[in-house]
Amino acid sequence: MRRAIWIAAVVVVTIIAVVFAFQRKLVYFPSPGPLPSAEEVLPGGRDVRLVTADGLLLDGWHFEVPDAPATVIVFPGNGGNRAGRAPLARALTERGLSVLLFDYRGYGDNPGKPTEEGLTYDARAALDLIDGPVIYFGESLGAAVAVELATHRPPVGMVLRSPFTSLAAAGSHHYPWLPVKMLLQDKYPVVERLSGVDVPTVVVLGTSDSVVPPAQSREVASAARAKLVEVAGADHNDEVLCCGPQVVDAVLSVR
Repeated sequence: MRRAIWIAAVVVVTIIAVVFAFQRKLVYFPSPGPLPSAEEVLPGGRDVRLVTADGLLLDGWHFEVPDAPATVIVFPGNGGNRAGRAPLARALTERGLSVLLFDYRGYGDNPGKPTEEGLTYDARAALDLIDGPVIYFGESLGAAVAVELATHRPPVGMVLRSPFTSLAAAGSHHYPWLPVKMLLQDKYPVVERLSGVDVPTVVVLGTSDSVVPPAQSREVASAARAKLVEVAGADHNDEVLCCGPQVVDAVLSVR
């Protein structure tokens, strides 16, 4: 019996050690390049280069609309690259808003490896590129990045699509058998940070979200004193949540 208990303990400790060592591979899922030019994606698009405080050069696309009332900075979720957000940029520019799409470190053609601290630098580099009013659009993990940036410099408005309350809460939902909160290196405490943010905000969620529990997004909306838009039957990566009319209307409502 003692031997069985000892073996079980070793197995558990080994699993926890492996998860701790490789946890960021369970959080960040970058897609590599190469990527087309901004002009190939949308006519008039411009390739831009972001310079982070820790010395990285990151690539992005700037789609400027003449006389736009604001520029939407899109903070992506944890997967893919900026090419996957091109439909959103197209929909927003058609409605008269300029858009900045960029990739975090380690995504697309960009150097570096993603971490919470690194993405904070990346977000601030994106903001430094834009003159004039800005709207933050953050999807899932990007909502956490947008909220942190809002504590640094508030936008004219903010849209959080499928936000979680914290990375620990989201992780515990998917790995209830692990001590997620104790293991995590990257925290992304969204609800905690919202206490220092006071800007017009809309939270958009899908009622069938299988990645971020809708209850967590509703809690974020409450903490942000935000308007809540629920898209019936939508899952986390459904097109209607990526660039659908409710999402676009949410952005237009905070400009």
